[in-house]
Amino acid sequence: MAAPEIDPATRTELEAAAFRRLVQHLRERTDVQNIDMMNLAGFCRNCLSRWYREAAEAKGIALADPDAREIIYGMPYKEWQAKYQTEASAAQKAAFAKAHPGH
Repeated sequence: MAAPEIDPATRTELEAAAFRRLVQHLRERTDVQNIDMMNLAGFCRNCLSRWYREAAEAKGIALADPDAREIIYGMPYKEWQAKYQTEASAAQKAAFAKAHPGH
């Protein structure tokens, strides 16, 4: 079955809804560490916040990294780190170094 024809405005609305759901899901899954996301998917919450900032800048909207991160994390980044971030294991660090050399 072929995908239905979707007008550009509706497509944008659907993409925005999917993005909002992704952000909500990541806010709920505080047990999932960014390093695990990077190792498995090649992106994390920080990447998402950077992409958000870059999209804002492309529209002429100045958005600082901390503000973009707060939009994605739902709280200041430092607060999220203190509440939910754990120390990466040696195995996590090794997997990250192998998957993202020079990062």
